[in-house]
Amino acid sequence: MAGHDHDHDHDEISEITLRPFDLSDIDDFMEWATDEKVSHFCIWDTYTSREQAMGFIKNLAIPHPWLRVICLGEKAIGSISVTPGSGISEKKGELGYALNSKYWGKGIATRAVKIVVGTIFREWPNLERLEAFVDAGNLGSQRVLEKAGFYKEGVLRKWAFFKGRSRDAVMFSLLSSDFLS
Repeated sequence: MAGHDHDHDHDEISEITLRPFDLSDIDDFMEWATDEKVSHFCIWDTYTSREQAMGFIKNLAIPHPWLRVICLGEKAIGSISVTPGSGISEKKGELGYALNSKYWGKGIATRAVKIVVGTIFREWPNLERLEAFVDAGNLGSQRVLEKAGFYKEGVLRKWAFFKGRSRDAVMFSLLSSDFLS
């Protein structure tokens, strides 16, 4: 963007905070949940109604063990979650995130991931591994994880079938020992 002040971007990143979802986030949530660009690489389908979005916030987001809204100032511009594993995966958590496409490319998702990493291993002392699966075509999201210090472990070929096709996934991980050492 012509005449865009780079320092302003840095200010924005320092204003990023994470907090629990609230029903009052519905309008902000609709901005990214109804955007095809955001849902394109996600397993979930683009939202089409406020009722559907309200159901998600009430029934999934609020009760979730660790799901937060990414805020820029007061505005909710995305979400980030860690879903705990169980059984043989009890020492594992899966990271997921989505960001309003208007805010892509500013380092915001990377900042949010770094905030999560900085807190989750202390909040969940049992956690040894944080992992993330990224669609092989989603290069932006892969860069986010690399910049946040995750290791790219490899490509899982035809790992998932959704939205009509089989997809390769790139597996990323960060161990508590990587972070806390």
